[in-house]
Order: sequence, then C-alpha cells, then structure tokens
Amino acid sequence: MKKYEYILFDLDGTLTDSSEGIMKSILYALDTMGIEQPSEETLRLFIGPTLDYSYRTYMKLDEDAIKEGIRLYRDRYSKVGKFENRPYDGIKDALSLLKNKGCKLLVASGKPETFVNDILEHFDLMKYFDFCAGSTLDGVRSKKDDIIAYAFSNMGITPDIYDKVLMVGDRKFDVEGAKSIGIDCLGVRYGFAPEGELEEAGATYIADDMNHMIKMFEEM
Repeated sequence: MKKYEYILFDLDGTLTDSSEGIMKSILYALDTMGIEQPSEETLRLFIGPTLDYSYRTYMKLDEDAIKEGIRLYRDRYSKVGKFENRPYDGIKDALSLLKNKGCKLLVASGKPETFVNDILEHFDLMKYFDFCAGSTLDGVRSKKDDIIAYAFSNMGITPDIYDKVLMVGDRKFDVEGAKSIGIDCLGVRYGFAPEGELEEAGATYIADDMNHMIKMFEEM
C-alpha cells in the first residue's frame, strides 16, 4: 500500500459492528407495518446502503411504504438502536496508528450525520477524526460520492491531491463512491459485504481482517 495523507472511514461495518441496532430497528418497522420478517441474511444487507435503497431493493416496498418504514426505523433507532452497537476490537489501535503517522482522518457514512456524531461521541471515537460527514435526514445528501465530496469541501481536499486520499469501507457502496470521486478504496472483509462483493466492485486493496488492515497501515 502506498502512503496516504487523508483517510476516510465508513462507520457501519468498518468502525463499529452496528448490526444489532440496525436489524432490530428494521424488524420493529416491518412488524409495525404488518410486513413479514426477512431472513437474517437479507437483514444484514441493510447494513451499508441507504434505507430507501434497502427497502426498495430487498423488500420490494412501494414509495409510501418506504417513507413509513424509514419513519418507524428512525423512531426506534434514534432512541435505542444507535447505541446497540460496538467498536470493532482493534479499531482504536488502527486509528491511533494513523494519527501518530500524521494522517488526517475523516468519517464518510451514509448514516444521517446526527446519528454519526452521537455514535462517535458515545463510543469515544470522535477524538480521532478531523471531520465527520454523513447523510441528511431529508435525503438530499445520501449517495456515498456526495458524502465524500461534502467531506472534501469541508477539509479543502482538491483533485490535485486525490492520489493521497484513501476510502476505507466494508461494502460495494464505499468502493463505488470512492471510484466515482476518483480515489482509492480499501475494502475490509470483517464487515457486512457478501462474499466476493468487494472484489467485484473493484476495491484497490482488500484487508481480510482487522489485523491485516493494521499491518497494511503499519507498512504505509
């Protein structure tokens, strides 16, 4: 891995294992709407993309049902679900290593920014980051490339230094967003991508587990 000066991290499946809170909030929304529960395999696919994408793609809901599903999900998630979560073992070591190398660290998450900030503060992760970017609750900023661009605009990252920027994420949406912007992406297999997704999406690098990722950062 070459040397990078700016490193962006996805949140769900990359910094934290957020599966419990997300899946319980999805089930709450679907149960309230009287919709049959999907399999756990399908539920895990909700971790990464936007809620409207997931409801539309994995549950085949119409637009009215999607809006209601998002409302119900956020009703539970905002109160309880966001803290049914835990930082991955070793992630603080990885972030400390990068900070000690002088890297600027950012978060670029498809999760609403208000939830991103709450989670990072709650789990004592905010101190590692120079800027945290998320989506907007109204959906105006929701695609990963738009979120990355928003982070760049706040940090003064311009195209002439894109070769010094790395995105780290666990799903194809992170890889595709990075490629769309024109930066490299490290895909991590310890998150929630189905087998082969990161390779098919074209990740620049792939880390098999947390230790592998840390080793890559050490050698950077």
